[in-house]
Amino acid sequence: MPNGSVRKIIHVDMDAFFASVEQRDDPSLRGKPVAVGHGAARGVVAAASYEARAFGVKSALPSVTAQRRCPDLIFVPPRFDVYRTVSRQIHAIFAEFTPVIQPLSLDEAYLDVTANLAGLPTAWATAKAIRARILEETGLTASAGISYNKFLAKLASDHRKPNGQFAVTPDMGADWVETLPVSRFHGVGPVTAAKMKRLGIETGADLRAKSLDFLERHFGSSAGWYHAIARGEDDRPVNPDRVRKSSGSETTFDRDLTEPAEIEAGVLRMADDVWAWCEKARMFGRTVTVKVKFRDFRQITRSRSQMGAVADHATLRAASLDLIRSIYPPETGIRLVGVTVSNFEDPADRDAAGLPLFDA
Repeated sequence: MPNGSVRKIIHVDMDAFFASVEQRDDPSLRGKPVAVGHGAARGVVAAASYEARAFGVKSALPSVTAQRRCPDLIFVPPRFDVYRTVSRQIHAIFAEFTPVIQPLSLDEAYLDVTANLAGLPTAWATAKAIRARILEETGLTASAGISYNKFLAKLASDHRKPNGQFAVTPDMGADWVETLPVSRFHGVGPVTAAKMKRLGIETGADLRAKSLDFLERHFGSSAGWYHAIARGEDDRPVNPDRVRKSSGSETTFDRDLTEPAEIEAGVLRMADDVWAWCEKARMFGRTVTVKVKFRDFRQITRSRSQMGAVADHATLRAASLDLIRSIYPPETGIRLVGVTVSNFEDPADRDAAGLPLFDA
């Protein structure tokens, strides 16, 4: 920030968003363990209520495992249209307080409230007002993290969940980070956390004790990020113009498939879903990727990029089929397929080039 001024950043994260919407709309589900998803043998949990989380049920968990952990678990099919509608309500509330909003998903966003529209004196008061407005308008609770950078704000939002807020001030940031496990840090996934543990790095203090040279030897281009966050440093601005990088859709089959016709039918359904989004969002990409998960949970992807954007539905379908056919015959049964379009081009460039934005 110019002149040494300090940003005021809030990370707002809705509490168990999908499951909370279902409990709000169906009072019989309140206080009960709820999983949004399908309870079929090959289903996956999309979201879980806090009552279900107490049993170890979490998103991406196979439904069979979730049911085993929580025999009383109630499965509710997802209603993404409803979640998107509620998300729009929430983002409209954000806009009452600041125009500097960076959405991360339907249920979370960064807000820069250094100069908030409501004229509130502190970021703490602004976060309280935002959470109160969300509860008043949607009947749902949100948690908030307040800090001087995005990294710390995101960490802080998880510190008083559900329905709470926590602030990390400039004079406490570096010391607070030292107390946390590195597995909680944004940008440190399970594989990296395991590698860090093998290197004797389990907490922020352990990470801070390592030199930049050491981190570069073991983590390459990510070393600078790890070195900075171990000191509570993150210069990234809240970016309201952040561009979505991809759009994808995937499905898990009811049984493992080996027949090309059945596999391709699934791929085409996913390509159709992705195209519907691309058409609606007016965003078209150059790269098509097909994802395949086998019976033994091994996963592969096949991608193809072209000079210009995939500008019509038929081209996306053809590219998806070519990619899935490149793995034939499959090594074993296929349980999941997905299609993703990425490397989006600027719509203005498309207009200038006279390319079609939609099928004729």
